[in-house]
Amino acid sequence: MDLLLQRIFDAITNGSTYALIAVAMVLIFKATTLINFAQGEQAMLGAFAVLQLWNWGIPMWWAVIIGMLFSAALAAGLERAFIRKFDPTDHLPLVIITLGLFLVINAIAAIIWRFDPQSFPQLFPSGNAFTYNNVRLSWYSIFAFGSCVLVLLIFQTLLTKTKVGLAFRAVSSNLESSRLSGINIGPTLQFGWALAAAAGTLGASIYAANPVLQIEPSMMLRALIFSVTAAALGGLDSLWGALIGGLTIGFVQSVVVQYIPFIPNEMSLSAAVVVLLIVLTLRPSGVLGTRTVERV
Repeated sequence: MDLLLQRIFDAITNGSTYALIAVAMVLIFKATTLINFAQGEQAMLGAFAVLQLWNWGIPMWWAVIIGMLFSAALAAGLERAFIRKFDPTDHLPLVIITLGLFLVINAIAAIIWRFDPQSFPQLFPSGNAFTYNNVRLSWYSIFAFGSCVLVLLIFQTLLTKTKVGLAFRAVSSNLESSRLSGINIGPTLQFGWALAAAAGTLGASIYAANPVLQIEPSMMLRALIFSVTAAALGGLDSLWGALIGGLTIGFVQSVVVQYIPFIPNEMSLSAAVVVLLIVLTLRPSGVLGTRTVERV
């Protein structure tokens, strides 16, 4: 029981970080029905910016806030320079562009910071908040989960209570109707890209602050795959679905794989994909995703 409880705590920790990155992907998909393959690298670059600011003597949480603003501004610039020129309904060139941005951003980070793993400063108090026999619930786990829920609450309020949020929801619902209603499509989508980048930087910073991890240019590759799976599992247009999907993937990775003897730890990613395929076979829109209705 002690081992099972410990693995459940680990699942919540991993799932929360996957969910934060998945939220960023959901925001982009809601507006463009497109998966931004550069999302993980944008988040990684933002985390490196946070580390650099901390090395310059800026307090850690101020560095995170500035890093989020930097990521938002960079994403807004990338959207204006590369994305807005293309038809949002034509996905092929947009997919190619995001894949290209993935490679470019990764190369830039490697040139500046190299591939040597570096320690990331702690964001949350060290030590354990709860101890029972051999079970340890760290403050990091509690604050990681709490940060994810807080971000979702902020985004939900922003998208439902503000004018720009309502415009973003209108664009994500129907692009042509929004244009005819007088909504400026370009800046609205740019707002979504900036918001997603800020959320991704926060998620990458929390992910890198895990005591067992270090930051380096390829750190987000594995997390990105888990996050994409979490977003699809919860529903690519549902913010709260991202949390459910992230926790589910964390549970599969930390609990299910550990108790099935013929599945090695190295196959945890494959096991998560199998769960995704099963869920999408039964419910293609995901757990909380909106079902698509087409007129024929």
